[in-house]
Amino acid sequence: MQPSALQQASSPAPARRRDRLRRRLVAACFRRLLDLTDRQLCKPGQLPVRGIHRVLVCRPNHRLGNTVLISPLLAEIEALYPGAEIDVVSGGDVGEHLFIERCHVRRVYGLPRKIARHLWTTVKLLRQLRRDSYDLAIDACVDSQSGRLLLAIVKARFKLGYPDESGPMAAAWQDFPRPEHLAKRSVFLLRTAYAGQVSRPYPPLNLRLQKEEKAQGREVLEAVLGDSGQTPCRRIVVGVFANATGAKRYCADWWGQFIAGLRARQPDVRIVNLLAEHGESQLEESLASYYTRDPRRLAAMIANLDAFISADCGVMHLAAATGTPTLGLFSTSSSAKYGPYGGSNAAIDTRDMGAADVAAMAADWLELAAAAALHGNGACPEA
Repeated sequence: MQPSALQQASSPAPARRRDRLRRRLVAACFRRLLDLTDRQLCKPGQLPVRGIHRVLVCRPNHRLGNTVLISPLLAEIEALYPGAEIDVVSGGDVGEHLFIERCHVRRVYGLPRKIARHLWTTVKLLRQLRRDSYDLAIDACVDSQSGRLLLAIVKARFKLGYPDESGPMAAAWQDFPRPEHLAKRSVFLLRTAYAGQVSRPYPPLNLRLQKEEKAQGREVLEAVLGDSGQTPCRRIVVGVFANATGAKRYCADWWGQFIAGLRARQPDVRIVNLLAEHGESQLEESLASYYTRDPRRLAAMIANLDAFISADCGVMHLAAATGTPTLGLFSTSSSAKYGPYGGSNAAIDTRDMGAADVAAMAADWLELAAAAALHGNGACPEA
């Protein structure tokens, strides 16, 4: 099936125009404040090796994937400043679900999705942030006006963020080209500002799931599959998430052909259908299925799978953060910017490919990524 069979969203042009208008309005209203904050940003090599104990990470975005993508930054802060304490500003309650269990994280603030409808709650949160003083505050995203405004509001000895490309601070960073992948950019920003030397690989996405969480996820998976838990699993168990937003979403017919092609090449594979928040399935009803609206419970389930496959979406990033080998299918977005990286993770650009061809590539990846661990243990591997 050709890409024309993908489920397409309505034209995003009006939304893009509204977003550009909003950004211009915000920039006009807060221009002096944003310019002042831009001039206060750390330069490369300016961040001290010692003396950073209170850190604030600003990523006020409500999307699951964008929140998961700051987990490498949290890991890098923990590595560079192991004695530090971290506060996080995210959107809604997703950040609290994902990060509150990390031992270095003190508090996760959640900005309301509709600030105008929760104005007093927002004002109280901002006042609380303003009362605290930090050694380092980080705007973790490029071109995020909300992140930059938070950086302007808080009190910090050092403020870190990518400068406005048209501003005076841009010249200091022009010899330090940022990496393509979104999860690596904030880590690169911190490493470049850090006065010490760092040569290790970029941290992977990681949720730091607890043993108890993984054990509960295993119990649920066994129940979903109908396993007693007394006999070793001898078949590869793959989770499939068949939902995504807009043009990134594949239609039900595409998924049907993909599953058929995958089974033809891997007849012993066991598939678990992970349902989206709306609870409706795009896959055949005969598949074992699992539903939860709690992202951490979903992660605990995925952590016990042998592999995970989905389109580019937040659950794909969540899966990669569990350590389970993850395959992302990309129909419109950039796999270089958003693809799961590290370990056995991989991405397939499905443009100009039919579902059967994608299934063949996925089967080859699955054989390499999941079968080795399965055969090595003789049972379902620990995540």
